Amino acid sequence: MNQLAYNKALDLLHQVATPNGFLASAENTTNYKRVWARDGVICGLAALASGDEQLIATFRNTLETLAKHQHPIGTIPSNVLISDEKTEVSYGGLAGRVDAVTWFVVGVCQYAFYKADPSFVKQYQNQIEKCLALLEAWEFNNKHLLYTPLSGNWADEYITDGYVLYDQLLRVWALKSYNYFEKSDTISTKIKNIIQQIEVNFMPNSIGEKYHERAYNEVRFQDFMPCSFSPSGYKINYDAFANSLALLLNIGTEEYQNRMLRYSYELSEQTTLGLLPAFWPTIFETDEHWNLLKNNCKYEFRNHPYEFHNGGSWPMVNGFFGLALYSKNEREKAKEILAKINAVNAQFEFSFYENFNTKTAEPNGVAFCAWSAAATILVHQSLTTNFKFLI
Repeated sequence: MNQLAYNKALDLLHQVATPNGFLASAENTTNYKRVWARDGVICGLAALASGDEQLIATFRNTLETLAKHQHPIGTIPSNVLISDEKTEVSYGGLAGRVDAVTWFVVGVCQYAFYKADPSFVKQYQNQIEKCLALLEAWEFNNKHLLYTPLSGNWADEYITDGYVLYDQLLRVWALKSYNYFEKSDTISTKIKNIIQQIEVNFMPNSIGEKYHERAYNEVRFQDFMPCSFSPSGYKINYDAFANSLALLLNIGTEEYQNRMLRYSYELSEQTTLGLLPAFWPTIFETDEHWNLLKNNCKYEFRNHPYEFHNGGSWPMVNGFFGLALYSKNEREKAKEILAKINAVNAQFEFSFYENFNTKTAEPNGVAFCAWSAAATILVHQSLTTNFKFLI
């Protein structure tokens, strides 16, 4: 294990730790000098894994900031800017961010579990219950799967929309985490229903009534769950983050999970960096979804082939893949992924870039990205201390 890479990752989290929570980056880029829900919670999970009390306190501050600025209807901020001059709350850009809600619930419960402090969940029970009620409303048809708008989660410039696999899985994790404390039969039944609908609609040869039978029957399923479907049909691209979450949560048959694991690892081996691309295959100008991809950006187009969400490789995403490997007793493969994460994080004197071009290995996006550092910490501590989350 690379102790230098681990120490550098810890140093970066300390650099982005503020009294209001974790910032997304230590780089002086305006939109990243904010407390973000998903970035903050992922950094917070790394803080728990590290055992560093100063970072764990920053995680608590992150959750307090998000809770304080929850919208009256239950929405958790995508990000919050707090400065001497002003406080600015964003619930999303071109669309609201569904995963801010689920990451918040996960964060509160994981913190309480680590601290063995159920009172922390009680402290935020009203906020959590609002979140869960909002998630129910976002089903729209009361059939257990969330409906996410285009640009509605971390892949905010990608093509996923509708019934997005990643968002269903995060909701399962959030509900499981909360129900560890609540012990509610109603929540247990809800979890069971959501998982059943994931398996019925995202896995091949499944038994049960499909949301979109005609579209399902047209899908040529591969050894992974497709990224999303909607009334217009399925988008069958591979989503590394979602499939890693499915493995962590033990969704699907053991045989199908083994196929997902094998596909994911073999895909990582085929790339220049030895890391998983966030989504695969890459979308090119001649492909069906190019115009959808090209137009889904607020400022500038970044999803060039092999970059950002369009086939780019993210240390953060690979961190969750490393956790998935470890959870399936693939310790040596998890070590290999950690070594690859550390190698890209170390580029340009440990610049911790946001993501990398999967073909050329060139860095993209913001440097000193906090959740790139979190990836190193999460996998390193799992391997060296057997750290485990509440799953």
